[in-house]
Amino acid sequence: MQKLDLVAGATLAVDKPLTWSSFQLVNKVRKECCRYLGIKKLKVGHAGTLDPLASGVMILCTGRHTKRIEELQAGRKEYIADIRLGATTPTFDRESEPDTHFPTEHITPELVVQALKRFVGPIDQVPPTFSAVKVDGRRAYDLARKGRDFELKAKPIVIDELELLECKLPDLKVRVLCSKGTYIRALARDIGQALGSGGYLTDLRRTRVGDYSIDQCITLEELEHFLHEQVMTLEEAASCATN
Repeated sequence: MQKLDLVAGATLAVDKPLTWSSFQLVNKVRKECCRYLGIKKLKVGHAGTLDPLASGVMILCTGRHTKRIEELQAGRKEYIADIRLGATTPTFDRESEPDTHFPTEHITPELVVQALKRFVGPIDQVPPTFSAVKVDGRRAYDLARKGRDFELKAKPIVIDELELLECKLPDLKVRVLCSKGTYIRALARDIGQALGSGGYLTDLRRTRVGDYSIDQCITLEELEHFLHEQVMTLEEAASCATN
């Protein structure tokens, strides 16, 4: 297999660790790539962020491959999500503490299966208030953290598949295959509401972006070895260009 030329352009699938921001991951990969190549700058971009409390597939593009970012972002995404029923949090995940509690005694596995069916197909979803959606030019999360009142408009998304993997009430584990722009945190909220309760995300792992699956991803622990084994040095790239 031909080695990758990061300066000319390459696409990498990386497994983002839990608690890392997407920005931190890009910086780490850029730093390690520059150190391996012996250069000070390398163009690196990502095709879709992941929240710090989510892990899994992130697509990074270098060099001219950054022109592919829009195309890659449009790919279908698959997630494995853990949802806790019976409460909500301001951020719809574990980043904040539960602020409202709801009954769950009436919920059965059969009710859960029926509720999930309502979300399959084209739907309108209201993004979380703690999100990067812009409101009058400002990020929603900035306004939310300052206690500002504002309303976000529902956006059209598509959920192709929504499969119940485990039901250990009040906890659910689901697999979601969805379009760009889907907020799994908001889906957790909406599933809770559909069940006459509340819901928030307790764990999220992205397992696929387009054609890139989690088993194709490089972990940060593997990055140094990957660079030495799969990436051209500047000398190797120059040699290839002259042949």
